[in-house]
Amino acid sequence: MNGLNTILIVLGLFLAGGVYSFIKQKQSKNVIVLLSIASAMCLAAGILRVEW
Repeated sequence: MNGLNTILIVLGLFLAGGVYSFIKQKQSKNVIVLLSIASAMCLAAGILRVEW
């Protein structure tokens, strides 16, 4: 696993933590949806790069 994979996975987990925090704070649904999509994209990109 190279550095970019690690950065993408860590960023995805960081954004997932942000989603959890925003849900607990009852923030706007739009912000939660955008963070969820960004988190999923970062995690998917990092994991796919690991497998290739």
